[in-house]
Amino acid sequence: MEVESFTVTGTLWLWQAAEAQGGGWHFLTVDGPVAAEIRYAALGRANRFGAIKVAATIGGTTWRTSLFPHKESGGFLLPVKADVRRREVVAAGSAVVAELRV
Repeated sequence: MEVESFTVTGTLWLWQAAEAQGGGWHFLTVDGPVAAEIRYAALGRANRFGAIKVAATIGGTTWRTSLFPHKESGGFLLPVKADVRRREVVAAGSAVVAELRV
């Protein structure tokens, strides 16, 4: 199985329902042509909910996670863990560049 890499640039955002609770999930939206390319590269490897396992890198931090389907954009959501945000000094509203290996 060949590993393909994709670069995504975007702004981190905080899931709205989580704001009211004082914490929450931070995401990077993966949409447009890159989402289509990832979908094609992962044919037959998505789980039954459409999630795709990836190795993600922001700055010098790499972690394993999954991309989750995102109805609103037609693409995917990349969850960015608190540990990654702390190490890379990013938060909701920060512009980031992520490398995704599928």
